[in-house]
Amino acid sequence: MPRSVDEILAHADQLAGRFEDYDPNPDDELTREAVTALRAAVQARSAAERELLEAIRSARHDGMSWSAIGALVGTTGEAARQRYARKVA
Repeated sequence: MPRSVDEILAHADQLAGRFEDYDPNPDDELTREAVTALRAAVQARSAAERELLEAIRSARHDGMSWSAIGALVGTTGEAARQRYARKVA
């Protein structure tokens, strides 16, 4: 990383040159359909994670062990406890 004012200015000039010389590649452009599908998938994953956390919170409130929760979410009880304990406390 640049440290002096002269190095910072030289680095800025280099970045400006890269920006000015940039020639977009149509293959690198994002399609509206891909962006829409990815956003929808991220929203669905977030909703599923919230639902899972609420189910784990409820299960812990009802006395279910971390071992049983881990088995149901496909991991060990210790891994489930490490991942979710602070989030559902």
